[in-house]
Order: sequence, then C-alpha cells, then structure tokens
Amino acid sequence: MTQELKPGYVYHRKLVLPENLKTLITYVSQSPSYYFLRYSHCVSGICQKSPDKIEEIEGQVFNSICEMRWKKIKSGYEVLVLSKQELNLENFEQLTGKWKICDRNAVWYNPEEPRFPKGFIFKDENDESLNPKDIEIKQRYFQNADTATIHFVALTVK
Repeated sequence: MTQELKPGYVYHRKLVLPENLKTLITYVSQSPSYYFLRYSHCVSGICQKSPDKIEEIEGQVFNSICEMRWKKIKSGYEVLVLSKQELNLENFEQLTGKWKICDRNAVWYNPEEPRFPKGFIFKDENDESLNPKDIEIKQRYFQNADTATIHFVALTVK
C-alpha cells in the first residue's frame, strides 16, 4: 500500500445483551450509515434504513467513521468495532497493537449474478432501490504496524 497509513482503533466485546445492542448500533451510527444483515436463509443487502429488529444471526453497520459487526452467541452478541477515531465504548476492550489504516475503492459484484440465493439489493433510507454505483463505499484496511499484516477489512463510506 503506497498511501500514507493513519492510526486506527479496534474494539471488541464478548457479550452484549440483546437489549443493549440496538443502543450500541445507534451510538456508532451517523448519517449516512449502511446496514448489512445475515439471516440463516438470506442476506439483507446494503440498506440505509435502520433495521426494526435485530434477531438476525449477524450483521454490521458502517459509515465514514467506523464499522461495527455483531454475531449472535447463546446469550447475546459478540461485537467488533473497527474505527478511524478513538471511541468511548463502555466495557469494550481495545485490541492491543499499533493499528494503521488506509482506505481503498470497493468493487461491487453485479447484483444479477447468482452469488446470493435470493439476490443482493441496495436500498436507501426510504427502502427504495439504489444503484450500487451511486453509493460511495470504500474498504478500510486495518494493518498491524509492527508486522505489516492486514487483520481486518471494513466497509466505509467516502
């Protein structure tokens, strides 16, 4: 990566109770934020409208500052936050290491390709279809500066 690397922050929490997940999602969300939810039978696609329910198996919300990922475990959710700025997240552990980040362009697959069994959609805050080319989404690489190993690739909004 030839572009200048900037500081990044990686946070983790092993257990977030279901009633606290929505509050956490609201805390990290800013406009515009996008959601991607994974169910056992389908995926939501990239949606700007905040989900009404969070009973999905796993999901993520991302914006220009951070991406938050959650995954259902027996009694709640495991949560990972990848950020370009320091965040005050109660009861989260900051992963050790010297994290550096850089942003790159994201490339979308054609939504018509059969990569997802029920298709892949892009929707705005009014739940109307979006052209993926109209969304300025990039990828943010989180690299351990000591080893030069990329550990995480997060989605971000330009």
